[in-house]
Amino acid sequence: MVIEFKQLDEYRWEIPKGNVEGMRVPGKIFADKKLIEAIKKDNSGIQVANGATLPGIVKASMAMPDIHFGYGLPIGGVVATSLSDGIVSPGGTGYDINCGVRLLRSNLYEKDITKWLKPLVQNLFYKIPTGIGSRGKIHLSPRDEERVSVKGAEWAVKQGYGEEENLDFIEASGCLKGANPEKVSRRAFERGQKQIGTLGSGNHFLEIQVVEEIFDREAAVAMGLEENQVTVMIHTGSRGFGHQICTDYLEVMNKAIHRYGIKLPDRQLACVPFYSKEGEDYLAAMKAAANFAWANRQCLMGMAVQIFLETLKINPKDLGISLVYDVAHNIIKVEEHTVEGKKMKLAVHRKGATRAFPPGHEELPEAYKKIGQPVIIPGDMGRNSYVLVGTEKAMEESFGSTCHGAGRCLSRHAAKKKAKGRAIERELEDKGIFVKATGRATLKEEMPEAYKDVTEVVNVVHHAGISKKVAKLKPIGVIKG
Repeated sequence: MVIEFKQLDEYRWEIPKGNVEGMRVPGKIFADKKLIEAIKKDNSGIQVANGATLPGIVKASMAMPDIHFGYGLPIGGVVATSLSDGIVSPGGTGYDINCGVRLLRSNLYEKDITKWLKPLVQNLFYKIPTGIGSRGKIHLSPRDEERVSVKGAEWAVKQGYGEEENLDFIEASGCLKGANPEKVSRRAFERGQKQIGTLGSGNHFLEIQVVEEIFDREAAVAMGLEENQVTVMIHTGSRGFGHQICTDYLEVMNKAIHRYGIKLPDRQLACVPFYSKEGEDYLAAMKAAANFAWANRQCLMGMAVQIFLETLKINPKDLGISLVYDVAHNIIKVEEHTVEGKKMKLAVHRKGATRAFPPGHEELPEAYKKIGQPVIIPGDMGRNSYVLVGTEKAMEESFGSTCHGAGRCLSRHAAKKKAKGRAIERELEDKGIFVKATGRATLKEEMPEAYKDVTEVVNVVHHAGISKKVAKLKPIGVIKG
């Protein structure tokens, strides 16, 4: 199928209604000319158009510059549906519910850890479980699992992983209200039982970084960031727990969709009305998975802090690690937005996209009310990551959303083929980046060339005005599953 891409301006493209039968709104993609050419080749544009057929969708089916082909909606997709006549779709959230990222700052500078870098990365790798099927040291009883799914990051704090003040610097305070363990299958609980405090596989990582450049001094100061400072970034989600919930409810919705008379061009977009038993059950289970993910990242933060203290042999005050912010990437949130001049409550599906709320928004902690919500954008393990802030433009145009990372440009198979005969670990070490991963295949699949250049992606959302650059971070140590 050939999709028409109409250029609106330097950083916006439209897929007009009519490209796919049943489109209710146009598609809208944030990209420049270089990135749009890559997008045209991977069929993700078709998924943007397919998303525009969802009942109750408003404004447009949107995609960020890191868009690539996914399940149902593209990764990098954003759709918002009205609550009255709209739907919820697991394919609009993704399998790794609340895959997200958190950024920690420290009192250390690059010179303070140069001689400690290798043992630090090695200790992080050997003490933090990583990879497919990895099992952590935190073993949950069935009752504990239910508590985690309801309380989220608060549960982890109460177990000694971090401080109460951390909760102020997590999206939704690290807990979505309304999670119901009774709507989660026993199989999902079995898969999640030993996965709290684990990184997982694929593009998940824990990365030691250094602040390389500041673009917005006021925002950086508010976040406690300065040049040459050591930071830590953690990227993981709800692991097998969330994956099973998505699997379970896709099955439910594929059976229910015909009963509601919903017709779609792609069965991967299976959905049900927001106000339906199946929809309410899915949202209750999805919230449980989101809370599991926030607890997971909170535990990983606590574990990482302890490993830093033990390896560097310093006290907590000198280390000074604290949480900058934590954001979700794959989630449905009920939010209020303005559509055609009217305020509406919408079910905002962000799949591989980051919330980017502006200065003054009521959901922001007091420390960030003046600058806007921190937006954390990881790159690949060989290039930079970025910190941005949300803007009013994002609220007007993209339901308060922006990109979530670099975005793949090579499949895992293609990456391994391109990396054949190369020593990726040595290449990265030659650039001053020490990496530990579960097997060489992981490094080949996750090689820098497998991803778009995150700087190009970030420049698009910055110039389009839907988020604003604050700081650039360079990796110096990475552990991967």
